[in-house]
Formats: sequence, structure tokens, C-alpha cells
Amino acid sequence: MKTLRFNTTINCANCVRAITPTLNGEKAISSWQVDTENPNKVLTVSGDLSAEQVMALIVEAGFEARPA
Repeated sequence: MKTLRFNTTINCANCVRAITPTLNGEKAISSWQVDTENPNKVLTVSGDLSAEQVMALIVEAGFEARPA
């Protein structure tokens, strides 16, 4: 299992709610959280996906991400 971090555009509680079904629906993700207090809105994901796969999920949900 890997832990990956991304700078994102997930910047508020509503954004977190919007991305929750996408990230919770991915079986290869064991846990995730977004630090909306951090200026870079850091998303931390633990699981068995590559950085590219996680970024694709984030984009699919309507947000932007890049490796932190």
C-alpha cells in the first residue's frame, strides 16, 4: 500500500462532499483525507493506485490535482 499526496482544488466542505462518492467508490483506496486548511488543499490517499490513477479520479470528479 502506498500513501500519495496531491495539491488540489478541493477547497471546502462542499468540495469534499462532491468528491467523496468517487474516492469512497474506488476499492483500491483504503483511506483518504483533504486538508482544506492547507493553502495547497493537500489530498492524502492510501491504497494501491498509482498517482496517475488517483489524479484521473480527481479530474473525473471535476477537480484538479498534481503531485505534492
